[in-house]
Amino acid sequence: MASSAKAIIILEQCGKNKGYQEMDACGFHPEGDCCMLDGPEKIESTINMKTLWKNISVEGIDIIFSRDAGRYICDYTYYASLYYGNGRAAFIHVPPLSKLVTVDLLGKALQTIILEMLKQCGEER
Repeated sequence: MASSAKAIIILEQCGKNKGYQEMDACGFHPEGDCCMLDGPEKIESTINMKTLWKNISVEGIDIIFSRDAGRYICDYTYYASLYYGNGRAAFIHVPPLSKLVTVDLLGKALQTIILEMLKQCGEER
């Protein structure tokens, strides 16, 4: 592999309510193409993922900040979590385990991310 080939972790900032037009594997399609009929257009996490992204690094993994988890299961799940949790939720896309992404490497990356999230939560108190 080229030296630029790295595993990627994506930190999602917000969930979006509309645009769910695809059916899932069981044939489910949300009413009105949205997650929550009475919900706002988008909900931001109380965790500042951009700050988190700027403050951390893990050797062997690229960490990316995103404001769009797509319009399928990931974004639907994230939006619902943010909706019911009043913004107190986080969504992290992780790569599959492989020779490049070991359990130890992924565990270290997630531990680093979660500890930084907890620091943010501590600052809010």
